[in-house]
Amino acid sequence: MRIGIDLGGTKIEAIALSPAGQEITRLRVATPRDYAASLDAIAGLVRELERAAGAQGTVGVGIPGTVVPRTGLVKNANSTWLNGQPLERDLAGRLGRPVRVMNDANCFALSEATDGAAAGAHVVFGVILGTGVGGGIVVDGGCLAGANLIAGEWGHNPLPWLTPDEQPGPPCYCGKRGCVEAWLSGPGFERDHAQHTGVTLSGQEIVRAAASGDAGAAATLARYHDRLSRALASLINVLDPDVVVLGGGMSNIAGLPEATCALLPRHVFAVGASSDPIATRVLRAAHGDSSGVRGAAWLWPTSEED
Repeated sequence: MRIGIDLGGTKIEAIALSPAGQEITRLRVATPRDYAASLDAIAGLVRELERAAGAQGTVGVGIPGTVVPRTGLVKNANSTWLNGQPLERDLAGRLGRPVRVMNDANCFALSEATDGAAAGAHVVFGVILGTGVGGGIVVDGGCLAGANLIAGEWGHNPLPWLTPDEQPGPPCYCGKRGCVEAWLSGPGFERDHAQHTGVTLSGQEIVRAAASGDAGAAATLARYHDRLSRALASLINVLDPDVVVLGGGMSNIAGLPEATCALLPRHVFAVGASSDPIATRVLRAAHGDSSGVRGAAWLWPTSEED
């Protein structure tokens, strides 16, 4: 049995999977905004899952940050009470066994590459389009963390091929302007609509209005499709993945993968071969909101299970 924990900013979700990836049981609690209490909550969830399943399992944890191998300390977590803490070591001590900790976007990509939309693909890029924009890379079934532990953080690259009316781009919390995240996040989508129409709507309201024939909302959605295709084309030009998997709240927009694929040939490098189809597939996540917690469970290879 394998156990996955998704340590989010508002909730901690836990899942127990069979070796074949079948869900045995699942639990969820609110995230304490305190380090020691978060450790207690995770340990308690593991005990409850194992009690319900009647077996002990491996434990993987997805976090909104990363663990620095040299120090064992967490960095870059927007759940700031985790930063500077030896989370992996402390959890292992509480549970009496090794624990694996990985960035939550990497867990999402690993889930979809293991038994999701990109199962069996050689190179997979997992995209998170939500309150923020993140991503993870999986190569031959393993997460690629990178030398600086930021592989896949495409959200903090500039949106490519800016049009004159897009310059210099909206400000990003990282201190720069025009980042992909500032354009393609849920808040960025809503800001763009308000800027062009003078009407403030939620993302869901914009999508519904576009479907009902509202011209302003349809134009906002078209700009989003175009910007997503530009951003993904730049990524494809560098990484050339077999599959791009879309996750996060914005990925639920009807027709988003198809609209994006249709626009990719405008930007993917193909001099003299513009009629050739783009081989990279863009797909919606098969496991939806469950991909992060499932990916945490898959951090342990089958051969290392108890």
